[in-house]
Amino acid sequence: MECISLRNVVKRFGSITALNNLSFSIPCGGRVALLGPNGAGKSTTMKILAGLLKPDYGEVEIMGMKPGTKEVKKILGYLPEDPMPYRILTVRENLEYIALLRGVSKERVDEMLDFLDLRQYEKIQAGKLSRGNQQKLSLALVLIHNPEIVLLDEPLNYLDIPTQEKVIGILKEMKSTFLISTHIMSIATRLTDHVIMISKGTVIWQGSISELKALGREDEPIESVVARMMRNV
Repeated sequence: MECISLRNVVKRFGSITALNNLSFSIPCGGRVALLGPNGAGKSTTMKILAGLLKPDYGEVEIMGMKPGTKEVKKILGYLPEDPMPYRILTVRENLEYIALLRGVSKERVDEMLDFLDLRQYEKIQAGKLSRGNQQKLSLALVLIHNPEIVLLDEPLNYLDIPTQEKVIGILKEMKSTFLISTHIMSIATRLTDHVIMISKGTVIWQGSISELKALGREDEPIESVVARMMRNV
């Protein structure tokens, strides 16, 4: 079954075409990296899937439903590129508020505080946290209801190496369907097994990580392969 599907999606911002007949699908349980140069349309794609933007043309479905509906919101977790928790609420208050909205227990709040080493900051307002701790809190808010479908836009931004490793471990243990937008190939290779590469708002290549590596010369880094493909568009 397809959990994520886009067919001939067009999105324009004035004279700029962000997405140009973009089409791809991800099966349930799939782990896919969304790659592309700056301005390729990655964040626009994520926002459309999250129901924050509407396409000008084309069809978008999340498990056969329209993005942004109550049913989809229940099963979806979305982390934008620059997430911002509720700044005047404390860390715990942020988590308890989202837990209430998501219908999950307060025990889950304590789990997330411990999972992401936020316990020592639980009484501090989110706006007073470091950028890295804001990112950790944002991830906790996204994952608190154990979503079936997870959209992550540069999930490891601002995180130190030990925290990156902890987050990677948490994400790898989840059984969700993942679409992860990133510029960092090590994240793509560790968290996903397939790639959708877009440029100028359309798919230029898709396949498995192993197929992508096979396009390179012997011992050529995968970053070099991706860079060459993007330049040749």
